[in-house]
Amino acid sequence: MIYVNQRIQVPLSEIEFTFARSGGPGGQNVNKVNSKAVLRWSVVGSPSLPWDVRARFMTRYANRLTVEGELVLTSQTHRDQTGNVDECLGKLKQMLTSVATAPVLRRPTKPTLGSQKRRTESKLANGKKKQQRRAPDIDD
Repeated sequence: MIYVNQRIQVPLSEIEFTFARSGGPGGQNVNKVNSKAVLRWSVVGSPSLPWDVRARFMTRYANRLTVEGELVLTSQTHRDQTGNVDECLGKLKQMLTSVATAPVLRRPTKPTLGSQKRRTESKLANGKKKQQRRAPDIDD
């Protein structure tokens, strides 16, 4: 069970792991052992994920999902399967934690009356300053 908070708990029965040969450190061991872990989790079909969290997850990580709505994570940094499985689960937990809480909506504010006056006064002052830089207009 991946426990994020009281609302979000993903059972390991929803997650599917496959293993393959990985690159990286390990010498001859790499050529013999399937140590790369590939995590597959159906975000769309997961009953344990609340709908609002699912919507945030799918918009934020849309580029990481397949056409069927599955998340695919891989790890091959460790020499053994268990290390790579733990790393995949850690990545998934981190992704779920990032979308667990709804973002705080910004309340639109208006500039104060004083700041509006200061802005117009400074614009007028700059305009006068630039007007004084011009050559005098002499009409005959």
